[in-house]
Amino acid sequence: MAQRAWVSMLFHNRKTQLLLVNSLTFGLEVCLAAGITYVPPLLLEVGVEEKFMTMVLGIGPVLGLVFVPLIGSASDHWHSSYGRRRPFIWMLCLGVLLSLFVIPHASSLARLFALNTRPLEIAFLILGIGLLDFCGQVCFTPLEALLSDLFQEADNCRQAFSMYAFMISLGGCIGYLLPAIDWGGSFLAPYLGGQETCLFSLLAVIFLGCVLATLFVTEEAATQADVLDGPVLKDAPPKPSPPACCFCQLSRSSCLLQARHMVQTLRNLCTLVPRLHSLYFRIPKVIRRLFVAELCSWMALMTFMLFYTDFVGEGLYHGVPRAKPGTDARRHYDEGVRMGSLGLFLQCVTSIFFSTIMDRMVKQFGTRAVYLASVVFFPIAAFVMCLSHSVIVVTISAALTGFTFSALQILPYTLASLYHHDKQVFLHKYKSKEEEDAARLNKKSAFSKGLLSSQKLPYQNGHAGSLFSSSSSSSSPPPAASSALCVSSSCDVSLMMMVGEPDSVPPGRGICLDLAILDSAFLLSQVVPSLFMGSIVQFTQSVTAYMASAAGFGLVAIYFATKVVFDKSDMAKYSL
Repeated sequence: MAQRAWVSMLFHNRKTQLLLVNSLTFGLEVCLAAGITYVPPLLLEVGVEEKFMTMVLGIGPVLGLVFVPLIGSASDHWHSSYGRRRPFIWMLCLGVLLSLFVIPHASSLARLFALNTRPLEIAFLILGIGLLDFCGQVCFTPLEALLSDLFQEADNCRQAFSMYAFMISLGGCIGYLLPAIDWGGSFLAPYLGGQETCLFSLLAVIFLGCVLATLFVTEEAATQADVLDGPVLKDAPPKPSPPACCFCQLSRSSCLLQARHMVQTLRNLCTLVPRLHSLYFRIPKVIRRLFVAELCSWMALMTFMLFYTDFVGEGLYHGVPRAKPGTDARRHYDEGVRMGSLGLFLQCVTSIFFSTIMDRMVKQFGTRAVYLASVVFFPIAAFVMCLSHSVIVVTISAALTGFTFSALQILPYTLASLYHHDKQVFLHKYKSKEEEDAARLNKKSAFSKGLLSSQKLPYQNGHAGSLFSSSSSSSSPPPAASSALCVSSSCDVSLMMMVGEPDSVPPGRGICLDLAILDSAFLLSQVVPSLFMGSIVQFTQSVTAYMASAAGFGLVAIYFATKVVFDKSDMAKYSL
């Protein structure tokens, strides 16, 4: 009994919860880094041309731009016994696991359905790559919202996202190294198969272990019963069962509720485009400023990261990527690509270092100074790479961009959490008429004064409770059980549903939606450079245009970074 209590206390520890949540961050980044790094050769092997290969790699980000805000908004309003975030996390993780099976077995799956396997093999491969990229990148949004729900205080939130950035960088390091190992000659080859099968099977095992760790995350669920019946004490006796007559009403109300949800789902599908317009254009000004600064910063960084290896191979080593294998031009290019990969690996190592000290830097210099310094530093490093012809100087400059990468993974999300923690200050103007009407209807629908007094109020970010909040739900007295029929009991739920009252007051603007908006900046930053950088390089006839464009985006990012709201004084400064 004592051992069980010790284990329960261990899993409810703040640091343990932080490690459990971020273990999935590590698993996702390992799969994305290894999988997306390894799939271009697979596409080229089955006959996909290079110009179509870049389009395949853009499927995931484009789909993410459409579905990330929808998933974020749905997560903010979701009610289940497993919480609001984990059902979406698990659903997207299932897509990642499916893709890790489809990609290495595309040819085997094609042989099951057709005699001419090549077109179907390409289709299965594209399906697996799109599924991996889409589900893997979108899954970060509810994961970030879960971190914000569990760690609401400013210091705890910053520490949580520092660990989040640390795990992303560590996962990137492992993910970049795994494809470099010769798995076909390892002891696993006789059991799993060749290089591709061994690699993706290992990724699936690592990722599955990380997903199972989220089962032990203590996420409180904002359910209808919680809102109506008030907070439940851990040591409180079990509530008495409702009278027999109430069960029929509950069953009828559940059928009505399911029918209502079906109609609402069909209605949402028919209004997808207006919904997207509403989510993307009805954004609070503080979030909009942060989004624009994030977009420019990520476009600068992604332009560098996407094309850095090609820049080193052609610009510094003077190689030719289309030269025949075995020639000097092709050998020089391959050497440059390997050196470029080393630079990106060192960038991840630098990011790990800054993630560990980011909390101390913010406490010492402030969020504004650290954020602006990271944004200013990147175009300086990019200009050095443009002007220098030394491989060592360029590699060191590439490694130091890990400072910017680490800051962009931590500070924007802590700022968004700050906005939602102090909604009255930063988001006070964003309150729609529908929300006010819903709140008014909810007050009218309460059947007794005791019900209102014991009602659990949501936190500022729309979450019904927090694991590490200073105000615990155990401080509230348990609701008294009434002997009268269907008074202050679970029957109130059925009666309210029967008369058509709203299920509950929806949170005005949940944090997952705004985190989804910020993640859309990251997704968009991958699409735009892929569309235009090829034409720019073709026009200038020089791969130095990659780094010059990255530096240009960085200069624009500096301007918009100065417009970001960091504290309450900025609200008056910008008249928001």
